[in-house]
Amino acid sequence: MKIVLINGQNHRGSTYHVGRQLAEKLGGNIKEFFLPRDFGEFCVGCGGCFMKGERACPHYEKLRPITKAMDEADVLILTSPVYVYHVTGSMKAFLDHYGYRWMVHRPEEKMFRKQAVCISTAAGAGMKSTNKDMADSLFFWGIPKIYRYGVAVQAIKWDGVNGKIRKKIEHDTDRLAKEIRENAGKVKLGIKTRAFFFIMHLLQKKGFNETDRIYWKKKGWTGRKRPWK
Repeated sequence: MKIVLINGQNHRGSTYHVGRQLAEKLGGNIKEFFLPRDFGEFCVGCGGCFMKGERACPHYEKLRPITKAMDEADVLILTSPVYVYHVTGSMKAFLDHYGYRWMVHRPEEKMFRKQAVCISTAAGAGMKSTNKDMADSLFFWGIPKIYRYGVAVQAIKWDGVNGKIRKKIEHDTDRLAKEIRENAGKVKLGIKTRAFFFIMHLLQKKGFNETDRIYWKKKGWTGRKRPWK
């Protein structure tokens, strides 16, 4: 199993430890990235990725190693501590660069066979909205199975997390790892993803722009072919 772990912060705090714990329980090869250390650029809003193709992005080369790793992975794990009830700025900036991969534009067919996990922690609250920030992109990339795990660690640092909470995290990550392993290679696309793709299939017969239209036609998706088949 190939796992890519993308951390929305440079330091190895509570969120990092939970994500790493899950990745190690899954076994296999783990590739790990930290934001903004491994990618810290902000989208400049040029629209090049939409209108001309992703190579037109001024940050394409910097982002390519992470893109390649994600495409090759079986499981994606995105982690972010709660920052004012949302993901870190680094995680948001990272996800902004993949707007062209949303189903409304040019989704990557490999995504339709993967599993992904969103992990967030906070001293108190905000995990639900933080995980949603990440899960929204994962859904619109076409990933069929997305898990969300948020935990209030009641501490600022991992060293300060008490034994009872750590035991709960151990139990939860055991359960989550077991479910991911059981679903490996046999995830099924949900009705919501199928329905959204079908709507895009109808719209892309004319296309929002020429780059998208050509991409969908080349893939055969404006006809009967689908990325999950």
